[in-house]
Amino acid sequence: MWCTLRSSTLEEIGEREGKFYAINVPLKDGIDDASFNRLFKTIISKVVETYLPGAIVLQCGADSLAGDRLGCFNLSIDGHAECVRFVKKFNLPLLVTGGGGYTKENVARCWAVETGVLLDTDLPNEIPENEYSKYFAPDYSLKIPGGHIENLNSKSYLGTIKMQVMENLRCIQHAPGVQMQEVPPDFYIPDFDEDEQDPDERMDQQTQDKHIHRDDEYYEGDNDNDHNIEGG
Repeated sequence: MWCTLRSSTLEEIGEREGKFYAINVPLKDGIDDASFNRLFKTIISKVVETYLPGAIVLQCGADSLAGDRLGCFNLSIDGHAECVRFVKKFNLPLLVTGGGGYTKENVARCWAVETGVLLDTDLPNEIPENEYSKYFAPDYSLKIPGGHIENLNSKSYLGTIKMQVMENLRCIQHAPGVQMQEVPPDFYIPDFDEDEQDPDERMDQQTQDKHIHRDDEYYEGDNDNDHNIEGG
């Protein structure tokens, strides 16, 4: 089963025998920590409850962070890491990988913080002096705050997305070929208050998502070997 909160459309749910085995949550420019985490926790909780996975592969693409050279979201590193912290609470075997991210110093920051989350270790915000310190000037801090791009994800838009995803998940319970399996004894659904943070309440929204296409390189110099763009 594949679930992504970033790209594609709601209609991309798989085909034939694989129908309903994919979940896509299309988000517009400017989504912030509160809106993203509220939606992430609601959907992922239902995904795990429905599929009862024996293991989880979590891809931590950093292109959703504020200030990414190709991304257009407002997530802080703390907001991004909160998703890792939440998935870890399921107490299932967990494989965490990298992914997109085109502001390299922020990719390094993000994965350092999230490695700390996985190891239950709080890292100091001040980056110690090292041979790569120049990349983290001028403040030499580990965490970055959220961005200030206008949040085009209105409350009504996110509500519509959530309802459709939940309906798709209900369909999988009746789809042929779904096999329920024994749940690990220490598995549980983490508690969270879905209403503790309100998403953006602006009702205006664009009818079409913006499509980002940039011809500039992802890295400076002659070391740019990355020719594949992968969603976070």
